[in-house]
Formats: sequence, structure tokens, C-alpha cells
Amino acid sequence: MFAFIMRRLGVLGVILMGSSFILYNLAAYSGDPLAELRTSQDPNRDFLMISLSRELQLDVPPPARYFLWLKGVVGLFVGHADFGKTREGATVGADLAQAIPVTLRLVLASTIIAIVLGIGIGIVTALRQYSRFDYSMTFVSFLMFSLPIFWVAVLLKQYLAISFNNFLKVPDVPLKALVALGLASGIFWAAVIGGSRKTFWTVFALATTIVASLIAIMDAMNWFLQPGLGPIIVLAIAIGIAYGVTQLSVGITNKAALKSSLTVSGATLVMYYPANWIFNNNPGPLGVFGIFSILITVGVIAGILYSKIDRGPIIRTAVITAFLSALILVVDKFMHTWKQYMETDAINYRPVPTIGQRNDLLDTSDFWISSLDLVMHLFLPTVALTLISFAGYIRYSRGTLLEVLNQDYIRTARAKGLTERTVIMRHAFRNTMIPLTTIMVVDFAGVIGGALITERVFGWSGMGTLFYRGILSFDLNLLMGVFFVTSTLSVLANLVADLLYSALDPRIRVGSGA
Repeated sequence: MFAFIMRRLGVLGVILMGSSFILYNLAAYSGDPLAELRTSQDPNRDFLMISLSRELQLDVPPPARYFLWLKGVVGLFVGHADFGKTREGATVGADLAQAIPVTLRLVLASTIIAIVLGIGIGIVTALRQYSRFDYSMTFVSFLMFSLPIFWVAVLLKQYLAISFNNFLKVPDVPLKALVALGLASGIFWAAVIGGSRKTFWTVFALATTIVASLIAIMDAMNWFLQPGLGPIIVLAIAIGIAYGVTQLSVGITNKAALKSSLTVSGATLVMYYPANWIFNNNPGPLGVFGIFSILITVGVIAGILYSKIDRGPIIRTAVITAFLSALILVVDKFMHTWKQYMETDAINYRPVPTIGQRNDLLDTSDFWISSLDLVMHLFLPTVALTLISFAGYIRYSRGTLLEVLNQDYIRTARAKGLTERTVIMRHAFRNTMIPLTTIMVVDFAGVIGGALITERVFGWSGMGTLFYRGILSFDLNLLMGVFFVTSTLSVLANLVADLLYSALDPRIRVGSGA
């Protein structure tokens, strides 16, 4: 294994060096940083041209200049990396250090959500092939996959930001909107649950009635201005999480896992008021970490107490339930901060921003208000990127799972009497993940590359913006700095994918062959 990794790193290093050499020379020969000065009427034109030529080392041919740049980059291995300076005189390393966290905050959440939703919905559509839900999700995925991101972003700005902010001035849900939302929910849940025609219309009627009634109650209680879950709803959601996670993890028939998860749900209710006290008196990451730690510890202890054999899956189930339940407590705290956040002068009842990374006029001394502001600025870009990205995962996971379900070993597993959940989750799903691994790893590597169009539309300054600025201004050092970071992650992603193959498929043993 070690020899395989070293060999692959060597090959990937050669690929990285070769691609960077080609890009450097193509970029150097394609533009002239002195073009504007050559046509300038400035009396100091010659002096400025000489000064810029010396600063950018334009007197050195691009092939030789590349190795001067590479010498500074190689200093990374001794802790003194030098990516050069930008046209504005700032160091490229400083610009990268500012852009990378912005890009991670912008793209990472949408990538994770797209992967989870896309694979989950894709698996359901494969298991219910040619059903109403399958046709609906196929249509939605093709539609989202074909839409340009800037058009989706403009629609989201109009309807989820401007229109919603206007609605919050006088939060009154009209009857037409109430009926439309109820019908949309009814169609969705009826398609998801499926079944006979009678079942379809029964679920449709129930979902439509329940959702329309809930929205009407929320409107009457002025919930949109003062949202919150409360202990009872938190308990109900935690119990739902317990049943859902148990079913997916080990099956609902595993009583030990179910009891462990339900114990965590009870602990979530017990922790409701203490958690709010901790959030109010210890605002900050430490308080949030404390709540997660307490519930996860309860999950581990419950898993150990309720299980006599095969403790690993039971503890895993309880820990996942604890993590999601703690997340619900954090969401509830954000909801209780909503009214205070909207009433600030900087927000003035328009909480959904359409541009920028944060509100500079907002007082950042309050942890929850400043965190909610960051979340709200992330909302629209995350939704836009998720809608575009998750469609591809639906199609990939659906096609791959359908192919796996037709394999002989799946028919053998069913013939042996294994439950359908065991066949799908333990046998089919694991093999479905093998081809999806490459896509996921490459997507995670591409996260740092930024989303150029999304950054431009929503006014963020990340890696995509740096790349655009480097091309527009013929800033070779800035362009190569962005390329070095993104390409390094891309080639390392291929190595990680190879290693994950061996973990997912026991038949693959990297490095064991000749």
C-alpha cells in the first residue's frame, strides 16, 4: 500500500508539473501586461513599462520564467512558499488565504446537501422504477440539470428574497397561496409514498389538508415573525429521526438500536431548557460543541447499555440520532433569534439578502445574531448550487443502483431470505457507491475551485473571483496560484478515489499486483 501511494504521488506530481508548465506558457503568451502602457500618452510611460517589466520579470522568456515561479512554490515543502505578487502589489498567498475560507463557506454546504439529497432520491427512484415519483424526479432532475445557474439565481433572488422580504412586512398568507402550497405538498407526498390509486388519493388528501392547516395556524399565530419549535415539536422531530435513522442503519426490527435512539430522543427533550440556558449564557462554538458532546455521549452510553452483542451498529445508530437531534436544538435557537435579528436597524425586516457575504452594518458582538446573518447570506447561493448539482446525483445513483439490482448476487441474497432492507442497504447500496465515489471525490476537490458565476451573481469574493481577476488583468502569478491549489486537490482526489475503491470493494487491493 505504501509503495502504491508513493508511486501514485510521483506520477501525480509529474502530471501536476506538466500541466502547470503548459498553462503558465499559454497564459504568458496569450496576453501582454504592457498593452495598455504601449498606447498610453503618459509622459512616464517608458519608466512605468520598465518598472512593470522588472516587477513581473517580463524580460525573462516564459519557459524560463516558469521555473522561477516554480522555485517559490517548491518552498512550500520547507515552509516558505512564495507564489509571487499580484498586479496590485499584494502577495498571492494572502489573497488565497482570504478567498479559500469564503469559497469553502459558499460551496461546501451545497455540495454535501446535493450529495445526500441526490443519492437518497436517486435510490428511491430506482427502487420505485416507473412509478409516479420516478417520473416526477426524472423530470425535475433533467429540468434542473439543463437550467443555467445565473437564471436560477435571479429567480431565487426575486421569489425567495425580494418577495419574501415584502411578505414579512405584513405576513398574511392569502387563500390562493394556502391552496397552492397544500396541493403542491399533497402531490409530492402522494408521489413519494405511491401505492394503489386509492392510497395515492388518500395520501394526497391528507397531506394537502395537513399542510394547508399548518400554514394557516402558523399565519394566525404570527409564526413567521416569531418562529420556534418548542419542546413538544422538538421531541416529535427527535422521535421521527430515531425511527428513520434506525430503519436505514440496522432496521426497525432491531429493538436494541431503536431503544437506544429513542433514549436519545428523550434526552433531547430533557436537554431542551438546559440547552437554551447554555446557548444564552455561553454563546459561541464552545456552547454548541457542549450540547453535541452531551447528546452524543448519551447515545454511546445508551448503545452500550441496550446492546449485548454487535454493539458497533447500535452505537453508530444512536450517535447519528444524537447528532441530528442536537442539530434540531441549534435550529430552534436560531428560530428564537429570528425576531431579534429582523428588528435590528441593519436588517429592518428584510432578512434574506441578495448580495454579499455578510452585513457590515450589523453588530457582531452577539454570536447568535452574527451567525444567523452568515446563514442567511449563505441561503440563496446554497439553494442555487444545490438545485443545479443534486440533479446529476439523482441520475447517476438511479442508473447505478438499477444496474446493481440486476446482478446475480442480489437475486441470490433475496433467494436466501434476507430482508429487502438488508439486500438494499448492505449489498446493493455499497456497490452502488463504488462508481459514485469518483464523482463525489472530484466534486469535493472542486469545492475549493469556487463557483465563478454564483460568486459574481451574489457578490462573493472567493477562488472563482480570483481566477476571473487573474485572467482579466493578465495577472499570471494570481492565475497560477489559483491553478496550483485547485489542480493539486484534483490530482489528490484521484488518489483518494483509488483508496476508497479498496475500502468499498474487498476484491480491489491497491498495490498488491505487479
